Amino acid sequence: MRRLTKAQVRRAHIAAQGLASPRPKATHLGHVVQSIREMGVLQIDSVNVVERAHQLTLFSRLGPYDPDLLWRALRERRIFEYWAHMASFVPVEDWPLWRHRMDHHADVAWRRIRELREQAPGYVESVYRQMAERGPITASDLDEPGARKGPWWGWADGKHVLEWLFESGQAAVAERRNFTRYYDVVERVIPAQFREAPAVPAEDALRELIMRAAERMVVATAKGLADYYRQPIVAARRVVAGLAGAGSLVEVEVAGWDEPLFMHPDGTIPRKMEARALVNPFDPIVWFRDRTEQLYDFHYRIEIYVPAPNRVHGYYVFPFLLGDELVGRVDLKADRREGVLRVPGAFLEEGQDPVRVAREMAIELREMARWLGLGEIAVGRKGNLAAALRREA
Repeated sequence: MRRLTKAQVRRAHIAAQGLASPRPKATHLGHVVQSIREMGVLQIDSVNVVERAHQLTLFSRLGPYDPDLLWRALRERRIFEYWAHMASFVPVEDWPLWRHRMDHHADVAWRRIRELREQAPGYVESVYRQMAERGPITASDLDEPGARKGPWWGWADGKHVLEWLFESGQAAVAERRNFTRYYDVVERVIPAQFREAPAVPAEDALRELIMRAAERMVVATAKGLADYYRQPIVAARRVVAGLAGAGSLVEVEVAGWDEPLFMHPDGTIPRKMEARALVNPFDPIVWFRDRTEQLYDFHYRIEIYVPAPNRVHGYYVFPFLLGDELVGRVDLKADRREGVLRVPGAFLEEGQDPVRVAREMAIELREMARWLGLGEIAVGRKGNLAAALRREA
């Protein structure tokens, strides 16, 4: 059995995620689409304390770029939105790979959809008809959107129907405006060559998604491979075992890691790594928190929902990748009114050189501030890296 060090696995992981490649001097649409293809999936998130996560993940790989390139990719149908990790953008050519899940939701409607069909016959069909006649639309554009059932995810009936049409592949997200989804019939969003291609059967799709996860993680546990595309763990374990038995995945040992591990046979391990990036909480490099701790010796939890007095590191904290290590973390906030990138806290991992880390982190912070159109960086006093970072920033 092949034996690897954690450092080797980290280098392979970082390279597979596109974080080791030189950033383009002038970014165009192709760079954005290729970056999403490399990751396989780009998670969408609404938090905008710095910038939305989908834009931040691309910034980590491409550097300062025009955020409208992502929306161009959506408008020009190079990508589409679906629940591929959480809410995510994926390459449009992957539409047939997700059809099995769409067909399942079409056949087994959500409970609220079944209730509406009993309580308000014709309502579901009316929502679809309005979308077909007027789309792209939001729930508020419907003749009878219904009342919200509560805060946050307390959807009104119209929103329930549009979301079910979306998840079942009868509708698609044509665009987003101010983060709001605009739904349209799938025939006007997904190009015919992908929409009409045969659906990949569920079992084949699961195998393909596990293999794609392995490409992007290089070495992982079965649970980690399942998490990448949010596959059911019991089925994923069965498929991973089958792939390993057939030689499509290779079992490996990693020093200090006791769980069974599987490697993509085409995974490459760079001899050295010169990566440098601030990675947001929804970046695939840190999605699977158990793996982040095991592989990078970096305990990371998002503290958005933790009461402020109880937060350890801050509200929106970015791990800092340098070389093949996560060497620190920094709490960030874009103060657009004052034109300042605020750094309430900066923290150094044990054993790291504060001068080196502060110098390299400051370079990334200046790049981020420039990209966000902010003219100043203001470093607070919280954290064991704050003093060194103030001197550099």
